[in-house]
Amino acid sequence: MALVAGIDSSTQSCKVVVRDADSGAVVREARAPHPDGTEIHPREWWSALTGASSGLLDDVAAVAVAGQQHGMVTVDGEGEVVRPALLWNDMRSAGAADDLVAELGGPKAWADAVGSVPGASFTVTKLHWLAEHEPGAAARVAGVMLPHDWLTWRLTGGVGEPTTDRGDASGTGYWSPRQGVYRTDLLVRAFGREISVPRVAAPNEAVGHTSSGALVAPGTGDNMGAALGLGLRAGDAALSLGTSGTVFTVSDEATRDRTGTVAGFADATGRFLPLVCTLNAARVLTATAAMLGVDPAGLDELAMAAEPGAGGVVLLPYLDGERTPVLPDTAGSLHGLRRSTMRPENIARAAVEGMLCGLADGLTALTNAGVPVGRVLFLGGGARSAAVRAIAPTILDVPVVVPAPAEYVALGAARQAAWALTGSDQPPEWDTAETGPKTEPAPVPRVRERYAAVRRAVHGV
Repeated sequence: MALVAGIDSSTQSCKVVVRDADSGAVVREARAPHPDGTEIHPREWWSALTGASSGLLDDVAAVAVAGQQHGMVTVDGEGEVVRPALLWNDMRSAGAADDLVAELGGPKAWADAVGSVPGASFTVTKLHWLAEHEPGAAARVAGVMLPHDWLTWRLTGGVGEPTTDRGDASGTGYWSPRQGVYRTDLLVRAFGREISVPRVAAPNEAVGHTSSGALVAPGTGDNMGAALGLGLRAGDAALSLGTSGTVFTVSDEATRDRTGTVAGFADATGRFLPLVCTLNAARVLTATAAMLGVDPAGLDELAMAAEPGAGGVVLLPYLDGERTPVLPDTAGSLHGLRRSTMRPENIARAAVEGMLCGLADGLTALTNAGVPVGRVLFLGGGARSAAVRAIAPTILDVPVVVPAPAEYVALGAARQAAWALTGSDQPPEWDTAETGPKTEPAPVPRVRERYAAVRRAVHGV
């Protein structure tokens, strides 16, 4: 029995899952936390990976890493990290993003060039910020990698040419999914000069070996890993409630949303992965629970005790700024409070509804971009919330399915590792993404309408 390992290096932790290469059955798994923050030295990821994988990888035949997207890892000519990595949720490059979009000729020019309009999350904007604000550090930079690129490179001994995959490369802002090439001109526009970038490997390519001899696959971004782990098909949209909230699906055609709402990413198989991302998802629930002095189960109970619409109370859940809509410097806000409605139950319900309304807007943006959606699959820690599962059908106008709990990002990485191990044309068919019962939509229109009216009144979007 050949074993393969999938590693999910996310914002909050590192998860390692070892599976049978033929069936996909879980053999063992472990995890280790990452430090909190939006600026972290990559050695913290490596420490978590080696800690979580200690004793787990000795007998695996292949391994792959799926990591948080967009993060900027800069290295010097010797491969040493120049400065702590700026993560996807670091918003300091918002001004740099505005400058780059304007300099190229506006959102349409960027959407046509790389399929996405870069915001503060994108690597290209972080490089522009670095060149402008830390010229001393920028002068030492010889190359740039994404978090999963750097970890893959370390797994292969930290020597030779770093590699990436088309999925994660598509989130940099300087690689074109439609053309399949780096846009070096955009990289130079952002950073002021050419620097090295990882080679884009084929999805099923072996890019090296670990010290124990295991084959190393190219890896990918976390959302691409989740899509591969789920076996996502056209018409299915995954709605992932983790640190960020993402709505994505697979498509045979590249998208170009000139509003910037839909990112036109590539997936991990050779197709495309149109995606909408919000900064605020599951942590909206944990922050609200802490404010109300309850645990997650208590928040669920409170939210379920309130009527749909929360008595007119609306939460704009921009607790960490926001990426979609582009409001990096804003804050969350409660609206519609009256003495008769200012109750814990309504605050809890408004938190769940506000988070879901933001993601429902993302789902609408996907369909407006010409991507059909027939059902939504809920993923991530936030999907464990009973209130989220119960309230979602009142917000989303499509059927909702909650797959069996699993580490789908790590599963996708393991599936890619098994694919590279065989070298076949298609990834292995694993029957691991079991789905639960389907909940039909039961929309309460006034909830989304009131949310949209408050958002427009406060932020004009």
